[in-house]
Amino acid sequence: MFGRRKKTAGQVEFENLPRHIAIIMDGNGRWARRRGMPRKVGHSAGAAAFRTIATYCQDIGIQYLTVYAFSTENWKRPADEVSAIMELLEQYLGEAIEEMEKKRVKMKFLGDTSILSEKLKTLIAETEEISKKFDGVQVNICLNYGGRDEILHAARRYAQDYKAGLVSGLDEKAFGDYLYTAGIPDPDLIIRPSGEMRLSNFLIWQSAYAEFYSTDVLWPDFTKDDLNRAIIEFQGRNRRFGDVK
Repeated sequence: MFGRRKKTAGQVEFENLPRHIAIIMDGNGRWARRRGMPRKVGHSAGAAAFRTIATYCQDIGIQYLTVYAFSTENWKRPADEVSAIMELLEQYLGEAIEEMEKKRVKMKFLGDTSILSEKLKTLIAETEEISKKFDGVQVNICLNYGGRDEILHAARRYAQDYKAGLVSGLDEKAFGDYLYTAGIPDPDLIIRPSGEMRLSNFLIWQSAYAEFYSTDVLWPDFTKDDLNRAIIEFQGRNRRFGDVK
């Protein structure tokens, strides 16, 4: 199903890749500010970086890529910036629908999409429906997403089903079925460009045993080589999952 390559000069073990990579796409605004440009230009450059990295993940055989596109806290930003981000999303999805048949990329949206524009909700529904028949990398786009909000949303849904007598008892697996990420394996590697060293409310439940990698590179400048460096470091770590291996 997925292509495989041998090691490159960068020493990535392409036969031993992380199954699921998650990225906090951070630094668009700073990238634009350093160039004396409006923040929306940075978001446009960040969207281009996303397309490059998603395609590369498909090429090397990553099975799941999850990106933090817009958080529940991002609504606090200036209205013109929020509007520009939403317009970029609409443009990207319109293009993605045309490209999906060729690239066979699956797309899923994680978060509370109920408050988005009708146009964006329609594009999301179309994209997810088309995705069902493809077997390439699954790209999960976190949109109006917050880790705490996700857990509260899951708890409310479980409580409703429990009250209705549809479920009984609760463990981690059962609770996981109520998260936005139900059916998706937890991330192995979380990458944050821009030098920040925090999760910022991203995949709080799912990141319990994920490896974290930070780089000073701002997201619009993040390249395939930067992703390779993150993967190389990940492959050099000893993941014990609480054991004493």
